[in-house]
Amino acid sequence: MAIKTLAEMELNVPDSEARKRLTALFDEDSFRELDKFVSTDGELCSVVAGYGTVLGATAYAFAQDVSVKGGAVNKSAAMKIRKIYELAAKNGAPVVAVFDSKGGDINEGMAVLSAYGDIVKASAAISGVVPQIAVVCGVCAGAAAMLASMADITIMTEKAELFMTAPFNTPDGKLAGAGSAANAAKAGVCDILAKDDAEAIAKAKKLVAVMPANNISLAGNDDFAENDADITAAMNGADVIAAIADKNSVVELGADFGTAAYTAIASINWATVAFVATDKAEKLTAADCAKIARFVQLADVFSIPVVTVLDTEGFVPSSEAELAGSVRDCAKLAQVYASATTTKVNLIKGKAFGAAYAAFDSADISYAWENAAIAPMSLEAAKVFMGEEIDASPFNAAALGMIDGVIAAEDTKDAVASAVDLCSGKRVTAPTRKHVNFAF
Repeated sequence: MAIKTLAEMELNVPDSEARKRLTALFDEDSFRELDKFVSTDGELCSVVAGYGTVLGATAYAFAQDVSVKGGAVNKSAAMKIRKIYELAAKNGAPVVAVFDSKGGDINEGMAVLSAYGDIVKASAAISGVVPQIAVVCGVCAGAAAMLASMADITIMTEKAELFMTAPFNTPDGKLAGAGSAANAAKAGVCDILAKDDAEAIAKAKKLVAVMPANNISLAGNDDFAENDADITAAMNGADVIAAIADKNSVVELGADFGTAAYTAIASINWATVAFVATDKAEKLTAADCAKIARFVQLADVFSIPVVTVLDTEGFVPSSEAELAGSVRDCAKLAQVYASATTTKVNLIKGKAFGAAYAAFDSADISYAWENAAIAPMSLEAAKVFMGEEIDASPFNAAALGMIDGVIAAEDTKDAVASAVDLCSGKRVTAPTRKHVNFAF
């Protein structure tokens, strides 16, 4: 059999949607494809993989190619994906995974289970070592859905689908919205919902730019402009964060899940920071607690400072919530904050009552605005139980050493930026243990 030339081999490789997505992800002319000619029984592999730079930062990526057997996963696809994870870990660079596949290659029989197992193990092995960003642009089902959800941040386009079992195969039949991107966002599986491929890839690029390359690198990006916005006491948490952060650096995560809380990756003076705000509703639900806990855990594993803008009366009181185990999510929130060794800065801009204050009370530096109220219970409850008003003044809290200072709203940016910078060299020696036994 005649040996094919490189030109002849290249003719057999189509310019697929998968390659277009990776070309859009990487900087111009920087993408270098790996294992381009890997095949199974003479048929091209259903995964495109390689590396390059994303806004100047080195990154590795793979994209499932739905034009090849519907993007079916087989042993050769698993080999290429596993290699990307391994190279990313060895070289300390993030992984962007683009999902678009109808499922596993059933022609491989039992081997397809081993293929998925290899990918899952490879992803788990680098969790907390380098950032993993999943971009779901088409169907992402079964084990692939599990893999996409294992990523640190999951982005989905509006047309994408993500499910463990096809909705039409479930006992209840096809439920309205089941498997849709909108449903995944509401369930907290999808962190960012994008209108199309272009927006999804753009979000992934921005995240690669602001996230650290790995768990021992500092995170930051100097492409953002300095922010000269004024901060007033009338602002909500999201607006305060937008005013503190560098211009156009804010990327909100989980907007449709746990809607009483706000979480976003951004930067202050070009250093990456994880922001949390709790003032979108008076009280926090189990979903809010789960959302914040996962976000802070992500920040901690990559040593990203956490700035929390606190204004809440506590947790939603409900017999139904208690029966659903909401206290477990509250406990997870408290555990994650308390055990996080990254820099933690709190700004109490409004109310901080009872268990909610305790759950967030592990910051290295805490400030409160002049109009803040800090108390062991709500002011109304205190009047009922104690028969008198209690002193919820932030100055009283400062006198007791509960906070480090009382500041005016207009001084917030300087105070927060200074606190983050002050703690940039933070070192913590934790007790010898395998890991925290978080409440799940």
